[in-house]
Amino acid sequence: MYGKIKEHLRAELEAIEDAGLYKKERIITSSQKADIKINTGQKVLNFCANNYLGLSNHPRLIQAAKDALDSHGYGMSSVRFICGTQDLHQELEKRIADYFGTEDTILYAAAFDANGGVFEPILTSEDAIISDTLNHASIIDGVRLCKANRLRYESADMEDLEYQLKVAQKYRFRIIVTDGVFSMDGHVAPLDKIYELAEKYDAMVMVDECHSAGVVGKTGKGVSELFNLRGKVDIITGTLGKAFGGAIGGFTTGRKEIIDMLRQRSRPYLFSNSIPPAVAAAGIEVFKMLKESNDLHDKLVENTKYFKQKMLDAGFDIKPSKSAILAVMLYDAKLSQEFAAKLLEEGIYVIGFYYPVVPKEQARIRVQISAGHEKEHLDKAVAAFTKIGKELGVLK
Repeated sequence: MYGKIKEHLRAELEAIEDAGLYKKERIITSSQKADIKINTGQKVLNFCANNYLGLSNHPRLIQAAKDALDSHGYGMSSVRFICGTQDLHQELEKRIADYFGTEDTILYAAAFDANGGVFEPILTSEDAIISDTLNHASIIDGVRLCKANRLRYESADMEDLEYQLKVAQKYRFRIIVTDGVFSMDGHVAPLDKIYELAEKYDAMVMVDECHSAGVVGKTGKGVSELFNLRGKVDIITGTLGKAFGGAIGGFTTGRKEIIDMLRQRSRPYLFSNSIPPAVAAAGIEVFKMLKESNDLHDKLVENTKYFKQKMLDAGFDIKPSKSAILAVMLYDAKLSQEFAAKLLEEGIYVIGFYYPVVPKEQARIRVQISAGHEKEHLDKAVAAFTKIGKELGVLK
């Protein structure tokens, strides 16, 4: 049987490659930081990592992980409710709740699991989920796994959201779900207006803070802080794999009863190993650092503002953004690939994004700024973008 599907898959893969859309993985041979080394021997500047606070290679996190290996071992070999819970897991959960001003937290192997496991335990066919059309794939998959009725509103369109909330009044419970920062465009969800509509139409609110935690808000605590709603959002999901050290592990934090129910019935939690002790210990260290100082967040904000203005001055088309994600719009898929390849030759590591990751004819290079970048890194990137932009006719 495999012979038939093998030929089918080969043809599909060839079509993807012929269209210039085949994804090839570049190999990094150094640690993850602003300047990295790849397997060609080339040293490049990384502008596409989710390493927003520059913590992926921080010595305090590395030391915390090493110490945990000595004190708590390598792996748990168990799920949480059997014998997979250490004091490190519980301390990390408390620190996450303290950071977001929530009542309790539950850890997952990844944020994809957090979003995949949040809906089904608390909602049934009597209820409704109202989801932003640009929400992350993990939210979409989590909604699909739940029997609740599915409604969608155009991204950040409050008129459409209000219409969907009116439609949803016939259901028992309602929950509005949105990304805090939308990963492909970099724009921030209007959480203040979402919250007002939730109050008006008796709905809960869930926010995925994966790309916003550590980034937006006065001290980087995400969109709930940005809109003065700290402690008022019912459910927040997030990750340790971006601003908070860049390793692995996700979490859901929010109302105590919701977290309690997730511990009882959330399938990715019940049937996946606990995160390793070293990851938990490094996560604890992250939140200690962020409580001590806001310097990393302040530097990220400064770096982002500087780079964005330089790119706009050069003439690039950048989507409006209040986050550390800057979408440099090129529109053509092949052009985005060629542009990224030529930037790599100039020592700038970025990736071109195109359909199906983004809509057709909306190809772009997504630049992600880090507190690990220095001003000379930013200047070198702008110069390289400008040079290639002129070569390829993007800039006049």
